[in-house]
Amino acid sequence: MKTTTQRYICLLFAAILFIFMPVYSKADFGDFSGDSDYGSSWDSGSSWDSGSSWDSGSSWDSDSDWDATGGFLAGLLFSGGSSGGGGGFSLGFAIIVFLVLYTIIKNAVNKAKHGQKPQSAVPQGAEQTPDAILRPLSEYTLLDPGFDLAAFSEKLANLYVQMQNGWQAKDISSLRPYFTDALFTQMERQLEMLKKAGQTNYVERIAVLGVDVRGFYQRNNEDHIIAQLRTRIIDYTVEDATTRIIRGDASKEKFMTYEWNLSRTSGKITLEQKEMHKINCPNCGAPLSINTTAKCPYCETVVTLKDHDWAISAIKGISQVTK
Repeated sequence: MKTTTQRYICLLFAAILFIFMPVYSKADFGDFSGDSDYGSSWDSGSSWDSGSSWDSGSSWDSDSDWDATGGFLAGLLFSGGSSGGGGGFSLGFAIIVFLVLYTIIKNAVNKAKHGQKPQSAVPQGAEQTPDAILRPLSEYTLLDPGFDLAAFSEKLANLYVQMQNGWQAKDISSLRPYFTDALFTQMERQLEMLKKAGQTNYVERIAVLGVDVRGFYQRNNEDHIIAQLRTRIIDYTVEDATTRIIRGDASKEKFMTYEWNLSRTSGKITLEQKEMHKINCPNCGAPLSINTTAKCPYCETVVTLKDHDWAISAIKGISQVTK
């Protein structure tokens, strides 16, 4: 009997937590913007990377936090009250349930009177790459004398705009050369879900407010550059059949902060703008000259630039502020 009662109580608390949990719907390229802001003081987050699917988290669904809280509550709810071990509800249980329900109802009523919306816990943005593992770009120019920070930053800003436009058009095939295979596959899969749902994610008033190239590191015969992008977008999703906005707001601006991880095979250097990479198409063997595009003109195979130029291997959503 006691075991059954405990299960019902756990279900009750789980239901209460579920009711007051925020529900987040994501949008923009890679689904990083949503209905709720994130970042700043929150303590966990989400990111796309080239090795795993969507990985999000927050303080309320952390296994360790849940176990610790559950154990503490269980001790209060089911301890004492009967020395015979027969179980049942203790006086402490009744008091705690009453206080919890009373507090929830009282707070909701007070906030309603003052026109306040109930606040809920929200996840933090993704954790940024630690400064401790990054080396300064001044060292990278010793490895690649042709590396131009201004040109590199401009390239990332232009690529961000292309990414959002392609996402809205539901066609990101032209972006294939600028992503690693695994990351592009994940982006494409996410976009395919929008198509099947009969929805279009509109991303408008796109502006890149700043690009901060933080540093680089080397791992597994690859060079990695970490860049932070600060942007502004208006982002909403429309149901194609009815043109009804089902997520987002066509009048609100979102100020986004992302972290991009770009990788390139170690030992490669930046060529002058007029120079072009000479490679062969992996599908038909035709010679290709890669500069601003990597699509074979003979068989239309799209070739990744990772072995020849920088490719995005991971994107993290650091923060979102809606105004």
